[in-house]
Amino acid sequence: MILTRTPFRIPLGGGGTDLPAFYQQHGGFLFSVAIDKYMYIAINRPIIDSLVRIKYSRTEIVENVAQVQHQLARAALEYYGIKDSIEVISMADINEGTGMGSSGSYLVGLLKGLQTLTRKGYSIQELAEEACHIEIDLLHKPVGKQDQYLAAYGGFTAMDIDRNGAVQVSNINLGHEKTEELQNKLLIFYTGISRDALSILGEQSAKAKEEQSDVAKSLLRIKEIGREIKKSIEEGNLDNFGRLMDEHWQVKKRMSTKISDPKIDRLYALAKDNGALGGKIMGAGGGGFFLFYCPGDKKGIREAMKANGLREMPFRFEMEGAKTTIDF
Repeated sequence: MILTRTPFRIPLGGGGTDLPAFYQQHGGFLFSVAIDKYMYIAINRPIIDSLVRIKYSRTEIVENVAQVQHQLARAALEYYGIKDSIEVISMADINEGTGMGSSGSYLVGLLKGLQTLTRKGYSIQELAEEACHIEIDLLHKPVGKQDQYLAAYGGFTAMDIDRNGAVQVSNINLGHEKTEELQNKLLIFYTGISRDALSILGEQSAKAKEEQSDVAKSLLRIKEIGREIKKSIEEGNLDNFGRLMDEHWQVKKRMSTKISDPKIDRLYALAKDNGALGGKIMGAGGGGFFLFYCPGDKKGIREAMKANGLREMPFRFEMEGAKTTIDF
């Protein structure tokens, strides 16, 4: 049996510029960090039959991989030439549809396991690109490259994407003191709302191709903000990061009516009234998790969010990417 562990991520700046529709015209830039919430993938070769078993929120038992309904699992298994006699079980600390990069973590974790199973050695970048190729090129999902790369690399990761889609990765070492300071000033709350990220991203991708569209203009500014956020965090100017995150959210909301709604806007305003300098809904938007930067006392924001039904998710930064933890 093989077991892999792959982290989820927090997008810090530049989100959305990793969509092909944008970076093919302007290039992209993202800065994100992995956290200690994980996707676990177990892979086993059954010895009593040749069936295919895929277990996630439901269980599929079929005769061959071509019959599998789970798109990511089917595509990954077919990519590795596996036709039958396989069992894949997934478990996660965070539900899908919450803006934490679950599909990217699932696919990277599964590919990491299949690499171990087939004894094929790949670099971290090759693992990330393999996941991008399957999800973007083969399955034609309207997604970017951030989730796959963060799942593969972990840590604080900056991505420069050129117009051809080539990604230059920089792992950022902030040092213990800066890392702990940032850690202690970030809060995550779950809204209880899940959403279909693909519909939001599909709309953004279509509009990003239009040079003068609000989406394209917004993403150009978001790309600039992403670089400014990285610089602020590296220099230890965290309050400026908080203010930039607020601007990031205001710009992002202009890209689609599905990114926010009156309830989300009210909760965001409430958080700012209780000490947050900035924040955002993570991922495509529309629900999932809030990320807030709160430099002072956090009692007020915690009480305000709890009173409105939001649940805090404690977390730590994770410096490792996808890894095989069991192989026998």
